[in-house]
Amino acid sequence: MWYFAWILGLGFAVLLAIISAVWVEFEDSREEAFYGKDKERDD
Repeated sequence: MWYFAWILGLGFAVLLAIISAVWVEFEDSREEAFYGKDKERDD
């Protein structure tokens, strides 16, 4: 049964990576929509 936990953990890690990538893209587009492309960011 160890393989079930391993597959579940691997699937969760992949899901977390996808959600993180989508979050970063959403954050960038949100800042661009609110502040525009010309404003310098403090990153």
